[in-house]
Amino acid sequence: MIEARDLTVERGGRTILEGYNLRLDKGRTLAILGANGVGKTTLISVLTGLIQPRSGRLMVHGQVGFVPQLFEVSFAYSALDIALMGRARHLGLFGAPGRRDYEIVRHFLSMLGIEALETQAFNALSGGQRQLVMIAQALASECDLLVLDEPCAALDYKNQDKVLELLHRLQVERGMTIVFSTHMPQHAVEIATDVLLMTSGSRYVCGPTEQALDANNLSELYDLPIARADFSGTKKHTYAPLFRHRGEKTDA
Repeated sequence: MIEARDLTVERGGRTILEGYNLRLDKGRTLAILGANGVGKTTLISVLTGLIQPRSGRLMVHGQVGFVPQLFEVSFAYSALDIALMGRARHLGLFGAPGRRDYEIVRHFLSMLGIEALETQAFNALSGGQRQLVMIAQALASECDLLVLDEPCAALDYKNQDKVLELLHRLQVERGMTIVFSTHMPQHAVEIATDVLLMTSGSRYVCGPTEQALDANNLSELYDLPIARADFSGTKKHTYAPLFRHRGEKTDA
């Protein structure tokens, strides 16, 4: 469970977030949406303990697993080595991974469909492949709360679907609490029980997805007309931007 009360965060002498209040109960999935620079990554850094708020109260119950947006290493670690790092909290200060640790890591590599990459150098992988390895690392930590900073940013549609399906299964089947940021409202539509729409450092909308995620709120969020599109013959829908005037003829 996560609860923030009057959360205010500064970075570099500038107030990034001010007066944030939100609550996410155990076993729910929160999607964070907002324009570039609005503070999504800052909020995620606070939730994972990487930075401390200036004021307010933050309560995070349970172990946190974190998947950053971009990740590179300075040494020639394999994909398996990187994923095994998720077992560190279970090994102790001088512990070494054992059979059970390898089994857990390989289970998640297989679940993500990247078991064939385990011997390859991590830095030689594509951005999307590295992202999947980092998700495996976080899951291998056996965390209670999984926090992901734009987990699908470097992935093609097929791998986006794979990650969204995995996150949905973790929430539904294991009761895991999940927080992820995204620029794609459709990702929130597909798997999020709750959304946080960050318009500015002090203006936001937070609530259940079916109530808070609509065309009006998204249009304000991105300062661009957004329309809802319903797919015929299904209960599915999506949201799409109405880009202004591009390609249209104007009267001379």
